[in-house]
Amino acid sequence: MSDNTSLLKAALRDAEVTKEVVVERAAAHALPGVLRRAAPGARWMIVADDTTWDIAGQAAQALLEAQGIALAPPLMLPARPRLKPRVAASATIARKLAVHDLVPLAVGSGVVNDLVKHAAMLAGKPYVCFATAASMDGYAASGAALLDEDGFKRTLACPPPVAVLADLDVLGAAPARMTAWGYGDLAGKTVAGADWLLADALGIEPLSRRPFDMVQAHLRGWLGAPGRLAAREPEAMGDLMAGLLVSGFAMQAHGNSRPASGSDHQFSHLWEMENLQAGGEPAAHGACVGVGCVAMLALYEWLLARPDTALASAAGQAEDGYDDAALSREIDAAFDREEFRTAARGEMTAKRAAGGRRARIEGFAGVWPVLRGQLASQLIGANDMQQRLRTLGAAAHPRDLGIAGARLAADYRRARLIRRRYTLLDLLDDIGWLDAAISDLFSPGGFWAA
Repeated sequence: MSDNTSLLKAALRDAEVTKEVVVERAAAHALPGVLRRAAPGARWMIVADDTTWDIAGQAAQALLEAQGIALAPPLMLPARPRLKPRVAASATIARKLAVHDLVPLAVGSGVVNDLVKHAAMLAGKPYVCFATAASMDGYAASGAALLDEDGFKRTLACPPPVAVLADLDVLGAAPARMTAWGYGDLAGKTVAGADWLLADALGIEPLSRRPFDMVQAHLRGWLGAPGRLAAREPEAMGDLMAGLLVSGFAMQAHGNSRPASGSDHQFSHLWEMENLQAGGEPAAHGACVGVGCVAMLALYEWLLARPDTALASAAGQAEDGYDDAALSREIDAAFDREEFRTAARGEMTAKRAAGGRRARIEGFAGVWPVLRGQLASQLIGANDMQQRLRTLGAAAHPRDLGIAGARLAADYRRARLIRRRYTLLDLLDDIGWLDAAISDLFSPGGFWAA
């Protein structure tokens, strides 16, 4: 863990809000001191669900009481059916914090953390997170991914925790599927990095070297031992958690999720906001990201296989403007709910506001020889990533989430509609290649043909 300790300390120097991180065995023992430093004299309230209370919350409450930390009764959230990250739920938590002047300690993983993060912001309070599973990268991230009143999933701006603690033994005892979700979330950073390289090369969103390197310089090492994670080795668990936390710190340093979220996450957000069910319960974020990652790795492989002459020809035929009427028809056909259509129109309007489509594509033809090499070095093969995910028992194919081939083919187009972030999906649509790429991936001999 020494290398990870150094990485985490270095990442903290770039973090805007988080000041302490403890990832070790018996990390709970550090809680009293961390809370005293985070908010001296505050009265704390543990927020957990039924499961995380049994795993770590009850012991934390007893420890803090024994150490003289002022505590309110814990706030228990339901664990079954699986808790959803709704804005209304975070508002309810916020009212309790404000009325009783409490500072929250989130004990849990993704949904508990996001609800408390947003609630703390609404109540004007800091918060501390005690992570119970290495299941996602949002612990240290600025922003919470929540479902708004219309059910549209958005990342809402709010400060990250002032401190994060994770006990390696608690992480190792978490259900194997939650570790698999974390690996899937971390795997998506390969695509996020490629999408950012692409956006930078096109002059759309400049790459910020420090946040980019915080994630990408160590990513292959963090992803390198799925077998050891499957065996619940503490050191491998520490590597995974470090990767997830550093990804969050990179988002803090950059000010948004670009260092850790690309087209892989757009698939996930699409499926989550449409309440995709897997095994009778909502599909997990990390499972969706893992499948979205494989889908985009396959699409990048398709692009890398195109001859330069074809790219030059496409660039020469590109139009400067957009067909707004065609986009409106596509959005109408893509979503059943009017609130989703409205949100998609807003995102696509923001994405297209810069204009200069033809110039951008012609510029892409010029930078492609260099960018091709950068992407080839950045990416992991789609088949390779599938095998890594399967080693952990993670979702690695759309059918693992109950997604039929026809739906996935449609979702390659729909995913780009829900976020203004420019990715490979947008480039291929600009060039006029997106439909051809999708067709090839699902044709005999294509990646998704089997």
